Amino acid sequence: MELIDQSLGQLARRISGATRVFDAHHFDFCCGGNQSLRSAAAAAGVDPAPIVLELQSLQCRSAQDGERDWDQATPTELVDHILTRFHAVHREQLPELIRLARKVEQVHGERTDCPAGLAEHLSAMAQELESHMRKEEDVLFPMIARGHGAMAGAPITVMRMEHDDHGVALRRMEELTDGITAPRAACTTWRALYAGLRTFRQDLMVHIHTENNILFERFAPAAVH
Repeated sequence: MELIDQSLGQLARRISGATRVFDAHHFDFCCGGNQSLRSAAAAAGVDPAPIVLELQSLQCRSAQDGERDWDQATPTELVDHILTRFHAVHREQLPELIRLARKVEQVHGERTDCPAGLAEHLSAMAQELESHMRKEEDVLFPMIARGHGAMAGAPITVMRMEHDDHGVALRRMEELTDGITAPRAACTTWRALYAGLRTFRQDLMVHIHTENNILFERFAPAAVH
C-alpha cells in the first residue's frame, strides 16, 4: 500500500519522525490516527506530495538509526514503557504547569493577552488524566499483562473515547494560549510556562498515539477511513 493511503497511525508508528511532520501540518495522528494521509491532507486543503516525500526521507533515515521500534515490542514492554515514559512524566509535568499558570495569571491578569482561565483548565485536565491513567493501571493494563488483551475490547473503547476528550482539552489549551505562543514582552515565568506546555502537548499526543495506534491496535483494530 502506498504511503498516502496508509493511516496516520500506521505511518506514525512505522516511521520515526512522522509525528513531527504531522504535528507541523496540524494532522491529528493520535485521536484521529485511523484516517489516511490522503484524507487528512484533503481535509486540511494541503498538497500531500511534499509530505509523502518527507516521510520517504524519514523512512530511509529511520532504517539506519538505533531508535527502539515500539511496533515490535511485546504488549508487556509497551505497557512498561507507557507507565514510565508517559504516566509518570505527566504526573510531574502538570502540577508545575498549574503553579506557573497561576503565577502568570496573578501577576499579569490585567493584560488582554494573559491566558485567563488556563490554570483552571490545566487543573481539570490533570484530574481527567489522572482518572484515565488510573483506569488503565487498575483495569486495562493488568488484563493485557495477564494475556487477556483479546477480551479488552470494552475498556479499550472507553480509553479511546477518553483520548478524544484529551484531544479536545489540548485544543482548548491552545486557544487559551494563542497557539502556545508567548507575547513578545512575556516574562521569564510566562515563557517557561509555554515551553512546558509545548512539551506536555507533544508528550500527551505521542502517549495517545502509542496507545491508540500501537498497543490498542493489537487487540481492537480501528478501521481506516
